[in-house]
Amino acid sequence: MLFKYQVFLCFVKVGRPGARSEPPGGRRWAGSCCPGPAPGGQQDNVSRLRSSSLEIREKGSEILREQLDAAQKELKLKDKECERLSQVRDQLEQELEELTASLFEEAHKMVREANVKQAAAEKQLKEAQGKIDVLQAEVSALKTMVLTSTPSSPNRQAHPQLLSPGTRSKGASPRHGGGHTRNKSASWALPLAPGGNLDLHSLQPVREDKEMDNVLYAEFLTWKDRPSLDRTSAFLGRIYREDIGPCLSFTKSELSQSVQNAVENNSLTIEPVAVSALPMVKANAIECGGPKKCALSGMSRSCKHRIKLGDRESYYHISPSSRARITAVCNFFTYIRYIQQGLVRHDAEQMFWEVTRLRREMTVAKLGFYLTDTDQG
Repeated sequence: MLFKYQVFLCFVKVGRPGARSEPPGGRRWAGSCCPGPAPGGQQDNVSRLRSSSLEIREKGSEILREQLDAAQKELKLKDKECERLSQVRDQLEQELEELTASLFEEAHKMVREANVKQAAAEKQLKEAQGKIDVLQAEVSALKTMVLTSTPSSPNRQAHPQLLSPGTRSKGASPRHGGGHTRNKSASWALPLAPGGNLDLHSLQPVREDKEMDNVLYAEFLTWKDRPSLDRTSAFLGRIYREDIGPCLSFTKSELSQSVQNAVENNSLTIEPVAVSALPMVKANAIECGGPKKCALSGMSRSCKHRIKLGDRESYYHISPSSRARITAVCNFFTYIRYIQQGLVRHDAEQMFWEVTRLRREMTVAKLGFYLTDTDQG
């Protein structure tokens, strides 16, 4: 706007270029065919116009230079602001990554502590159950000795005061004897219950020892380097042949294969059957079993649990033995998945022995041994 105003003033001062100007007094130059301005005045006007044009250019250039400098300063400020915002974004991303890593580490720590506590609780439970079994056996033996003792025919094991001094010093106490005497020459004899039968409850517990199989351990280490659920590996292939396959091999082969697929896909559900819910089962009694018939073995058994395979609508009643076999395989796959996901923080040897223990549970369940609800409680 200022530039246009200066140009306007210059044109007002010098007049339009090429305009006719009269000499003072309105007189014209003599000897000229066409009227025109005096040569001296024309040159002055041209000089003034040129000087004004130069001044306008210089001032316009100066204004543009100032605007350019201002624009460059503003651009630098915006670049600094962008750089600051970029630093803030990088800092926030780093803090978010650290927080995520911390949360994952805390979750892994909680899972590890929970596994340790669960293992300790299971160990204490087994020890307590063993002590209860021993105490029950001792109480039963004492009751037997007391009931078999009468005034006419006293039981000398129940009444040590009736024994002779020599026999009393050599005899065993009722607490550890199951109706037999022990001396130096027969200290290795097995305990016998009243009637001459072998008393298994009086046997002392044997300390379990173990020795690692190098072939199995090498296969486990190879699998652990790149853990997966692919059965083509030597480690899982052996377990499928020796443990999983036999453990999940039931009379109903087609249903057995469906159960194995559901266990592998982690889509099998086991739930107890309430007494009030038994008449509401819509599944076919022959195909899916029933409260008194196992759907996997086809045998008449009291079925207190039922399974559901993935998204199927049907429920299949299973016997306690079938449930123990399926549970043993599920426990093995659960531990294998924990190793695959990196949730197990034990060393390789501890992992191997835990896998071996789970394999033993599958073998025991396959042979028909399982814990009843009373034992588990």
